[in-house]
Amino acid sequence: MPTVKLSKQDARRLMANHHFRLRSLSEVFEDLGSVQYDPLNPVGRNHDLVLQARVPDYKVDDWQTFAYTERQVYDFWDKQASLVRTEDWPKRRIYHDWHRKAWEAKVFKPYVEHIPLVLAELKERGPLTSTQFDYQPHIADWEGSWYGPKLTKNILRALWHSGEVVTHSRKSGHHVYDLAENVIPPHLLRAEALSHKEQLEFLIKLRHKAMGLLRPNASQEVWSFYISAQERRQLMQELVAKGELTEVSVEGLKFHALTNTLRLLDHKELEPRMVFVAPLDQFIWDRKAINHLFDFDYLWEVYKPEKDRQWGYYVLPVFYKDALVARFDSRLKDDTWELYNWFWEAGVTPDAAMLEALSQAVAGFMRYLGAKKLKLPKGLDRATRSSWQTGAKHD
Repeated sequence: MPTVKLSKQDARRLMANHHFRLRSLSEVFEDLGSVQYDPLNPVGRNHDLVLQARVPDYKVDDWQTFAYTERQVYDFWDKQASLVRTEDWPKRRIYHDWHRKAWEAKVFKPYVEHIPLVLAELKERGPLTSTQFDYQPHIADWEGSWYGPKLTKNILRALWHSGEVVTHSRKSGHHVYDLAENVIPPHLLRAEALSHKEQLEFLIKLRHKAMGLLRPNASQEVWSFYISAQERRQLMQELVAKGELTEVSVEGLKFHALTNTLRLLDHKELEPRMVFVAPLDQFIWDRKAINHLFDFDYLWEVYKPEKDRQWGYYVLPVFYKDALVARFDSRLKDDTWELYNWFWEAGVTPDAAMLEALSQAVAGFMRYLGAKKLKLPKGLDRATRSSWQTGAKHD
């Protein structure tokens, strides 16, 4: 299949249609495959922000019913900790194998006799957080480690990563663990295993489906597969040969896309709206690609010392039509949404339509947050301030 050549304008329109068309919660997970879970909660957590950008009338924590009552998604590993589709359980077992090897030396071999004790307590008592277990040996050598010195917590994490226990629900953000057999539907839990290659092909296609356009040389952090770059490239070449992936060139930079994704090029442009984008959204996973396509240099500065930040602590990119037009830092405090900084991108001069879209975005985001009040910073230009104030007055 020949390489498809796109202008940046065409690629931007494709990405806009692919990511920010409105749809249901179920459809979003079908398209993205996963949503990265991050515990930081300045204006809803990352997964809430990803979903509010795509799901009409979404509000903070709406995902919890979808996950813990309807069991449509479950907590697992993808690109870091994520929410993934329950029906994909059989296709993700390769992660169980990868992670079990990673925990072998720390937990599964040296503490093999302790694991049945943890599982027995979980079976007898039902869903528990790690601190609710009676069995709590302390490993002094683990002081200061990522999961801490409690053996039971580390055993639970090892079992979680390898698919023997899952997250039943969350309590104050913490995992409530249960046996996988009590949460994952039997037909999925006992489904016939796919081959190693079939699972890798599924994951590679899912990455492309999630991101729209994906550079083959994107960083390992974007892929998050435990295979070599050479093996990944070989599998991608085979998928291109089968017509499932298509090579795409955008003004000198090479991408791949699912062949079906390219059909969006024939769709009409979306109705213009302004979208506040999550910092760990699939749309912005590959910062080099975003810089090339949108001339937008985004760096998440949340872990930088305050004195070294250029934009702010938890800055969200702002998307409008087919461009990234601004960025801002804000925080929800009780029932007040406080804007710290708003920056229009260089060369952006907001017209009346863009300012109206900003008002609509502010109104929608306040509903999403459940905010009752808005606090604006000094120094905001008059037109932008007016748009924020107008949005805050919408019901």
